[in-house]
Amino acid sequence: MIDTGLKDQVVIVTGAAAGIGLATARRFAQEGCRVASWDVKEGEAQPGGIFQKVDVTSPASVAAAVDAVAARWGRLRVLVNNAGILRDGMLIKYKEGVLAGMMSDEQFDAVISVNLKGVFTCTRAVVPHMIQGGGGAILNASSVVGLYGNFGQTNYVAAKAGVIGMTKVWARELGKHQIRVNAVAPGFIATEMIRQMPEKAQQAMVGHTPLGRVGEPEDIANAYVFLASNQASFITGAVLSVDGGAVTGT
Repeated sequence: MIDTGLKDQVVIVTGAAAGIGLATARRFAQEGCRVASWDVKEGEAQPGGIFQKVDVTSPASVAAAVDAVAARWGRLRVLVNNAGILRDGMLIKYKEGVLAGMMSDEQFDAVISVNLKGVFTCTRAVVPHMIQGGGGAILNASSVVGLYGNFGQTNYVAAKAGVIGMTKVWARELGKHQIRVNAVAPGFIATEMIRQMPEKAQQAMVGHTPLGRVGEPEDIANAYVFLASNQASFITGAVLSVDGGAVTGT
């Protein structure tokens, strides 16, 4: 059995009420971690862990939650910046030569606020505690669309590409403090959102994935655990695509 070095370590997972975040919180709990699960929605605490209602767009909410985790357990070892939302829409939509719609400021700002600035806000609050504790691992949720773009997702792609940029900056800045910073870029993952899509759309996703299936939330959770573990001790500033080959299959 591989020793991940994660037993009894303190882990914060944002967006942990459902989907990839919930699977990630459960996976770290299986490693014996003390998991603080964060979400704006109600959620579950993992065995030996806690659930905190936290708004990642609010610096005050994030700071209070970080301080509470540190006061309860001490050293913070891992932060998984998973929280994210979708507000899809075309930049400009024309129908029969007439402007029929456009992405609104609200659509753009909401996604940037959660998916990009939320990552910044949470990391900024956690890093001083990691430095005091001698290091740690920050894991950021990007997406394959952040690498290659996607139709109808100007806001989401901008945020996920920005996350990759911040990951690389922080890997440079924080390495001297023994803090590793990496990103995971999921492909098509069988979250509740995808399961609610029409069967035809789901099959199209499978058709674009060389491995012949969509991923499971646990596939992403396993990647996070690996990147947080001792097995990845010399990996920082990386973007790990977990997509079943979807990029090469499109």
